[in-house]
Amino acid sequence: MTRQRQQAAPSGRCRPGPRRPARPRCRGSGEAAAMSRRRLQQLVDSLGRSAKHFNKREVECLIKLFDTLVAESSNRFAAVGFDRNMFRDTLHSAFGMTDDMIMDRVFRTFDRDNDSCISVVEWVEGLSVFLRGTLEERIKYCFEVYDLNGDGYISREEMFQMLKNSLLKQPSEEDPDEGIKDLVDIALKKMDYDHDGKLSFMDFEKAVRDENLLLEAFGPCLPDIKSSMAFEQKTFRETRKL
Repeated sequence: MTRQRQQAAPSGRCRPGPRRPARPRCRGSGEAAAMSRRRLQQLVDSLGRSAKHFNKREVECLIKLFDTLVAESSNRFAAVGFDRNMFRDTLHSAFGMTDDMIMDRVFRTFDRDNDSCISVVEWVEGLSVFLRGTLEERIKYCFEVYDLNGDGYISREEMFQMLKNSLLKQPSEEDPDEGIKDLVDIALKKMDYDHDGKLSFMDFEKAVRDENLLLEAFGPCLPDIKSSMAFEQKTFRETRKL
């Protein structure tokens, strides 16, 4: 009996169970940081070519801002980028934009792959045009914003909808819709070169090149100079220190 007990637990130790496969060791913090830095550098190099209005240091600052904004969000999209509400909050806080319809259209213009989420690449490339685009790039951007249904034209109905949404509602005895219809008629008379009752991209481009003030004819969809400069100074201040 005593002998059996001794055999059951020799040296007072538990009998070892089946061996578990060794867990892979986590990378050291230095190695992980180096890999993260390499990935960041690859992204900066790629965006430095596609977002041509920013230098590499500015691209890096925009990536870091994107990561900060995403990290501060508790949204379910936060792992991959901005959803519509996060983006609208950013447009409002950074650039003072308040028109929900226009902000929704800006979101769709940034969201090139139409997955309802703005990735870091879409963020940097979109801001390249939004902040520093050439006249040609801004004409294309504004036309995309105003073409609500994406059919390649800005229709009379779309003009009416955007102008009604963006103009301040004034108490008046007159029917406000009639005043907006008059504005649409004026816009078509001035911009509809082929007289088909809607604006093609060629109509819009020609009108804006002839008179640059028509670029945002149907609602403010670009930042004003003051907010644009403030955003750049705040975001790129590290660049100036280097």
